[in-house]
Amino acid sequence: MATQQPRQLNTLTQKNVTKTLLRMALPMLAGTFAMNAYNLTDTWFVSRLGTTSLAAMSFTFPVVMILRFVTMGLGTGALTLVGHALGRGDRDTSARLTTHALLLSLLLSLIITLAGFLTLQPLFTLLGASGEVLTQACQYMAIWYGGAVVMAVPSIMGQILMGTGDTRSASISMVTGTLINLILDPLLIFGAWGIPAMGITGAALATIVSQLFSLFFPLYVLSRKHRLIDWSVPRLKRLLDSWRNILKLGIPSVLNNLLTPLSMAVITRLIAGYGAFAVAAIGATSRLELFAFMVPMSIGMSLVPFVSQNYGAAAFDRILQAQRETRLFALIYGAGATLLFFVFAPQMAGLFSEDPAVVTVMVEYLRISCFGYGLLEAFRYSSFCLTGVQKPLSSALLTLVRTLVLLVPLSYLGSWWWGLTGIFVARLVTDVLSSTVAMSYSRRVILTMQRRENRG
Repeated sequence: MATQQPRQLNTLTQKNVTKTLLRMALPMLAGTFAMNAYNLTDTWFVSRLGTTSLAAMSFTFPVVMILRFVTMGLGTGALTLVGHALGRGDRDTSARLTTHALLLSLLLSLIITLAGFLTLQPLFTLLGASGEVLTQACQYMAIWYGGAVVMAVPSIMGQILMGTGDTRSASISMVTGTLINLILDPLLIFGAWGIPAMGITGAALATIVSQLFSLFFPLYVLSRKHRLIDWSVPRLKRLLDSWRNILKLGIPSVLNNLLTPLSMAVITRLIAGYGAFAVAAIGATSRLELFAFMVPMSIGMSLVPFVSQNYGAAAFDRILQAQRETRLFALIYGAGATLLFFVFAPQMAGLFSEDPAVVTVMVEYLRISCFGYGLLEAFRYSSFCLTGVQKPLSSALLTLVRTLVLLVPLSYLGSWWWGLTGIFVARLVTDVLSSTVAMSYSRRVILTMQRRENRG
């Protein structure tokens, strides 16, 4: 017989939809701010080293995102299954899945480390890095690969915490890591108090050490507060069954997550043809844009566990209401972000570089792409809803259309026709077209599932 859940695990399926989403999202606001500040802090401090170092970090950005998205995809599979089990009131299955997911993340991190070291220089050469830029990119990633374990495990634990509805604890873990990184970055990059200046490798080391410190809190919360860690030796058959179920949902989510950074890597290679200053500008702008999505991202991170638990409870009316309200929020918020980024683009760019060529590219990119911010977030919300109702392949299909059918071909066409400006316009056109398709398709899928449930 399933163990009865604590009261807070039932709020996702029983209480007011709007209030529940806000209650989950508000704690995550600090977490998403911290997550974005993590990348922005590294970029800002490295930018003080010069355009070459900033370009080197920009080359690492799509690679790091690819590897993080692999972990996040598997975490999404675990989150979805744990959320479904909690929605049904089945705590024993939830604990088993959580424990087995963490073991899977350890195996994954070892694979990432080995593959990373074997492909280090060829990969960045393929992306277009050369000379000192290539050397520094390899130095950064050599440290990063060595710490893959402490990157993968906290990520999956944080997602499972969100699956329980405990976004507050997930947020605390993110904030802790960011604060430690903020302290360590200047010490390790520039040197102080007897610590030698390590340059760009110091930024990578700061990331690893800060993630190590943020490993223990979520483990404690999952084990003691939610009782979702099973410390007994797992039976091989049950372990393999859990891994198969996690991968069944996780692999499509991995593919979905990978499509965006893979397309970024292709476009980075395209932009590299315009010079290191262009790569540096796009890399800095990509991190700056994360702040445009900080608030809606907190809603999005709450949407998957909310949909997962309500899908487990067959509460499709609540899912449809959440879908409507989050889309409206994305569009309204996006309009405000567009105005802010368009007006203050020069000031934002000036924070990251004093190179006039870099600043000029950053300003142009921001003033074009900002008009698609709300639509891009509405696209993501549609994808999250599909993942929550166990339709990860449909979610991946939408992302495939956005990246490989629209973004990459349009970027090459825009580059041929209009140079860098054409690449920026291609991004905006992609956001408009893909979001229109995604919003219509995801709503139709959930309505179909609701009708089938009502007939059954």
